[in-house]
Amino acid sequence: METLNFYSFEGKTATGETFHMDQFKGKVVMVVNVASKCGFTPQYDDLQKLYEEYKDKGLVILGFPANNFMNQEPGSNEEIQEFCQMNFGVTFPVLAKISVKGNDIHPLYAWLTDKKIHPETGGTIGWNFTKFIIDSEGNVTARFASRTNPLDEEVIKAINALLEKQ
Repeated sequence: METLNFYSFEGKTATGETFHMDQFKGKVVMVVNVASKCGFTPQYDDLQKLYEEYKDKGLVILGFPANNFMNQEPGSNEEIQEFCQMNFGVTFPVLAKISVKGNDIHPLYAWLTDKKIHPETGGTIGWNFTKFIIDSEGNVTARFASRTNPLDEEVIKAINALLEKQ
């Protein structure tokens, strides 16, 4: 079996089009499972600030809405898009709703959380707003828990280290 990396995967946009991760080759990507009714939902604000500050340097942020934790993302794809734009002015891609754990886990999240492939960063998603950092070659380099703010010094340090390598 060929070795998978981030670029091997695809998702769907909120409007149902196929969204290929290989369009981000050469970029640093933050993958975040998001939800509209979570105590961490205000992190959308800081994700947007991070995106605005670093997008021209090569950072992409991808939001993956998921309803895996206490029904905190009950909305339709259209409602989620509207919520993100109206409440937080989100301009980074927020894709179609997926599952980030369980029997119906999205293939990207199955790969991200696989402990055999990623012994350092793998493991089940415990809550909304878990952040994965992918380097410009499609490899997972860091994982940050829900409680870690996107603007936290450790997150910025991890992103800057990868951007400087480009």
